[in-house]
Amino acid sequence: MDQHVDLSLNTAASASLRHIGAEREPLLQIDDLLCFPENLVDYAAREVTFQPVYGPEGGYPGIRAPAPLDYVEAVVRGVDPLLRQAFGLERARLANAECNFSLVTLAPEALAAAQRIPHVDTTSGLQFAFLHYLCRPDQGGTAFYRHRATGFEALTPERAAEYVAARATEAGRETTGYIAGDTPHFEQTGAVEAAFNRLVIYRSRILHSGRIPPGAALSGDPREGRLTANIFVTYRT
Repeated sequence: MDQHVDLSLNTAASASLRHIGAEREPLLQIDDLLCFPENLVDYAAREVTFQPVYGPEGGYPGIRAPAPLDYVEAVVRGVDPLLRQAFGLERARLANAECNFSLVTLAPEALAAAQRIPHVDTTSGLQFAFLHYLCRPDQGGTAFYRHRATGFEALTPERAAEYVAARATEAGRETTGYIAGDTPHFEQTGAVEAAFNRLVIYRSRILHSGRIPPGAALSGDPREGRLTANIFVTYRT
């Protein structure tokens, strides 16, 4: 990245911690993360090429592009002490991080079944999702869910087979469009609102979904659409 682009972390950023649902999974929120977040939006608009990442069976309902490595390193290293404290990782070591810009662009009526329900990114308890909102608040935050039939809010390796079997009996009865609140198969356990330059961190194994409001601008323009930077960070014990 251009060395003149300032992506420094804001030393006055505000951090808060809460817990989601009956399983009390931590949710770490940091507001005003970067000093100049508009620089990152400009980079996404001018320096990268977005590509679709979904297929007929699902996947992220939009387009993605690689984020700059110096941004990823600054955020991961800067937030690491807070994450360790919030999630009890004092003895773990940082192993890997990958990051993309993401824009939700798929129309509600075009969603595959898997895109209309909550999902997890992994069953590992040592992978964390960093979600950095770079969009307007009215473009929607993120919600977290409990699967009613199993009671699961997080999917561990031990739970995966039971969840898959239960979901197989529910297939074909998903609600239409982007999930919004409670459904016959899922109960919303918590949510975070989008705010420009807000970072939220949660375990990638908890059931979650973007909250895409009706009439949202599903634009492929990073300056107009629901732009986020998504970092997946893995630790090792």
